[in-house]
Amino acid sequence: MIWGWIISLAIGAVAGWLAGNLMRGGGFGLLGNIIIGIIGGIVGNWLLSLLGIGMIGVGFGGIIASIIAAVIGAVVILFIAGLFKR
Repeated sequence: MIWGWIISLAIGAVAGWLAGNLMRGGGFGLLGNIIIGIIGGIVGNWLLSLLGIGMIGVGFGGIIASIIAAVIGAVVILFIAGLFKR
């Protein structure tokens, strides 16, 4: 159970960092990026399920798929947050 939390935090950190880099300055620091990445994972999986694309899997491929979904969701969140910054 603890490994699940550690893996989720690691995926969130990677996804938040990648999304911050993709959005050029849209990052919120390490903790903020982890939070954005974790929330992005939820949003990304939800958005992809609306399109009929299932990204959840098991094993190493499942981690990569989870990172991709989290990055997609985190980019969407950072884009929306950027709209409110202006």
